Amino acid sequence: MKHMSGRAGTAFAAGAFIIWGLLPLYWNLLSHVAAVEILAHRLLWTSITVSALLIGVRQFRVTTFLRDAYLRPRLILSGLLLGVNWFVYIFAVNSGRVLDASMGYFINPLVSVLFGTVILRESLNTRQRLAVAIAAAAVLFTILAQGIVPWVALVLAGTFGLYGLLKKQLPPAPLNALAAETSFLVPVGMLIIAGRGVAGTWAFAADAAAPGAAILLVGAGLVTALPLYLFAEGASRIPLSRVGFLQYIAPTLMLVLGVFVFGEPFTQVQAVTFGLIWTALLLYSTAGFGSRRVYSSASTEPPA
Repeated sequence: MKHMSGRAGTAFAAGAFIIWGLLPLYWNLLSHVAAVEILAHRLLWTSITVSALLIGVRQFRVTTFLRDAYLRPRLILSGLLLGVNWFVYIFAVNSGRVLDASMGYFINPLVSVLFGTVILRESLNTRQRLAVAIAAAAVLFTILAQGIVPWVALVLAGTFGLYGLLKKQLPPAPLNALAAETSFLVPVGMLIIAGRGVAGTWAFAADAAAPGAAILLVGAGLVTALPLYLFAEGASRIPLSRVGFLQYIAPTLMLVLGVFVFGEPFTQVQAVTFGLIWTALLLYSTAGFGSRRVYSSASTEPPA
């Protein structure tokens, strides 16, 4: 029975990361809609979808979370981080920067390790420290070789690293936490939608959107909630180390989509950068075999 549970858990978690890796295809269908309006709809419909799901399975505890004086400020902050992460991710996809988004989610675990070391005072062995240094060298190489800061990758990795750090201070109830986090930003999202409606640029208007855009915007809640539900089900059944390994499915799929579907150029600079990042991930992933502390700092929170 335990073996079957492990197989189911792996399938659930892998399914979640596959969906996250393929999400650029979904957001690209809305490339004609402003990223800020996509974000507003995602916040609104995610809150509604997740709340309805929780009520349906009789696990709705959002009001309890919101009344808790300890949790409330942390939920507000984590919601803001999630909002920034989602906006930058949508912007990256719809402005031809899927490879930058992929890079951000590849280095996210190592950024989380850095935060764990600096903020939580967690200790690293020599190989783990070397992995973080190589990842930093990859970013520095990109800056020196291209003369630009890979801000999309750094913002995605940084916001999600901090988001994962805050998650350590929240109850292990991802769907309730997500519903609570987004509820704080729903009023902002509704103001954005209303403002664009008054300005005549509302995507729901027939003259401003391609056929089906309204359905896709409403569906943003489902494509956000479904993989998170699968992730929660999978993570509860399998070891954290396996979840940490499976999380690289998503940025790998993003990389493949960026190059082969969206036609983004994969330059020599990017080849060297990704090579360094993959080397760092390999070092870190193998640094603690046999130890329960593998991925203790690395965030296995879902990508955006």
